[in-house]
Amino acid sequence: MMKLRRLIIWGCLAGSIWARSETPPPFTADGFKVPQPGYQFEFPRDHGSHPGFKIEWWYLTGHLTRVQDPAMRFGFQATFFRQASPDGATDLFLSHMAIVNVATGEFLHQERLNRPGWDAGAAVGRLDVHNGPWSLAMADAAAETMRLRGGVRAEAQWDLELKPQKPLVIFGENGVSRKGDAPTAASYYLTYSRLAASGTLNWQGETVEVSGQAWMDHEISSSQLGEDQIGWDWISMQLDDGREIMVYQLRKRDGTSDPASSLTWVDPAGKPQRQPFTWKVQTTWTSPHNGAKYPAKVRVTTTDPTTGQTTNVVVEPLVADQELTGDLAGIPYWEGACRVIDGTGKVIGQAYMELTGYAKDLEL
Repeated sequence: MMKLRRLIIWGCLAGSIWARSETPPPFTADGFKVPQPGYQFEFPRDHGSHPGFKIEWWYLTGHLTRVQDPAMRFGFQATFFRQASPDGATDLFLSHMAIVNVATGEFLHQERLNRPGWDAGAAVGRLDVHNGPWSLAMADAAAETMRLRGGVRAEAQWDLELKPQKPLVIFGENGVSRKGDAPTAASYYLTYSRLAASGTLNWQGETVEVSGQAWMDHEISSSQLGEDQIGWDWISMQLDDGREIMVYQLRKRDGTSDPASSLTWVDPAGKPQRQPFTWKVQTTWTSPHNGAKYPAKVRVTTTDPTTGQTTNVVVEPLVADQELTGDLAGIPYWEGACRVIDGTGKVIGQAYMELTGYAKDLEL
């Protein structure tokens, strides 16, 4: 999705002045394109940048283990944002990188902000984005194999090959993912819900071979959250039975969940199916950096589309402190590697969870 999410982390939370209507307008009030139902996606073209839209991001999270020592586990995040200037004359590029060593609890993160050119850019018509030494590109368009190069200062660098294990998912109704009542509050939301990851990780001076699984979102939008929304919670779950769950809760100022919140199952063949859900926080964690209180262990209740039965899954962080403190972007948020547990206490998968609007409201 959502990583609707994140551009807002960049201060591009743009409200809409359009009234609610059945058909979205073609453009926002400031002249940027609005996602339209029935858009015909073409690939590899639509993996690339869409400069007619105001905000766009390519967002990767994943779990890695050392090939020669599976007890050595890591979670990583690599994100590339593009935001157009108000007049559309140029873009800004923000990137976040983070990595956590599950065994030691060490969590590292870094941000970069650049204008287009030598230091940063996003190609049109193909997947090829970069910011400084960090990059994501389609290495083989036919096989949809990608290469990701990321890192955090001198402490960690990774070079990964990412191969889709199932088809690309397009979330939403008729190609549009709603984020609120306003007709412009929507995105095109493209996801590889299960990528095989392999390559190398240099961790504090030692280079090791790693393998694992990753998740990739690509969202394209011009306006996301509404005036009464203060933040969101998002989880991507990769279950051991070959299915995935993507859920996001948009939180309103009065403490309720916006009706645009959504949960989608992805079956082993890659087919998405939405289901109703409830979200209940079981424990919290207080940041030692800024005093913000975040959800920690979360229980999601929904309907299993395979059995038709109500099911509960608990998402629990592998390391408590996975907060990106927003030193450059200015808005702290929590994003981290988690485990998925069923009603009997059995671990049934892995996840990444993102929590925004707790350190400060994402106000317009």
